[in-house]
Amino acid sequence: MAPDAASALLDAVRAADRDRYLSVLYAPEASRAALAALYAFNAEIAAVRDRIREPLPGEIRLQWWRDVLEGRSPGGGHPVAAALLDVVERHELPAATLVAMLDARIFDLYDDPMPSTNDLEGYCGETASALVQLAAMVLDPQQARTVAALSGHAGCAQAIAGLIRLLPLHRARGQCYVPADILAAAGTDAAGFRSAADPQAAARAVAAMAALGRHHLAAFAASAAGLPASLRPAFLPLAVVPGYLAAADRNPAAALAHSVGLPEWRRHTLFLRRALVGFGRS
Repeated sequence: MAPDAASALLDAVRAADRDRYLSVLYAPEASRAALAALYAFNAEIAAVRDRIREPLPGEIRLQWWRDVLEGRSPGGGHPVAAALLDVVERHELPAATLVAMLDARIFDLYDDPMPSTNDLEGYCGETASALVQLAAMVLDPQQARTVAALSGHAGCAQAIAGLIRLLPLHRARGQCYVPADILAAAGTDAAGFRSAADPQAAARAVAAMAALGRHHLAAFAASAAGLPASLRPAFLPLAVVPGYLAAADRNPAAALAHSVGLPEWRRHTLFLRRALVGFGRS
């Protein structure tokens, strides 16, 4: 990949996904362009809902990406598509995994409620977890075979934290990613959560989502000491997840209206620590 193209991809990731951008900076230089292509693709398909007014144009856009990955469209005129195809070929990545990511993203185009916790975990697995595993394959294909379970839990924790951060946007759109079983246990439903008709019930649902994120974070941490150093950059976005979940825990009601976050200096500190010592230490 030409240096200018790689730089443009990295700039796109920096603008769309700050945490994954920071993680790329800790990867070996030879892997950065490929990781940037993967993360730029993820940013493109995650942003489809932002660019449409009706679901059908979004489905058409996702279908275009599917055609590119399955060889029915060259995609040469799109810099991210061209880079992605190059990465898939050079690193022997499974195109089917990328197509499954597209299928999962169809949910984003509609305002249907998330049916269950199992469905949410499936959505997280086919999006964030799959991206962690693909990044691991870029970094070290041999060692990547050993971290499928770690990728699953890491991606679920990261995605759930991300959904909590996006609660204000999703509620404004009329979307609800909080599963129906969690909402019911909190004493509300999707319509009530979106409107916050019962603020206390909505806050309980946010707290339950944070607890689900912590569950996956704990499952990851239980085996994280065995994570090969060569794969560490693929998991680095997880460095800030405990902070996001803790912020939601401290004030779940506030998370409904304001995106939880961390100061920039704190994010850099967390990335640096995990890059140096890994995830096997507190």
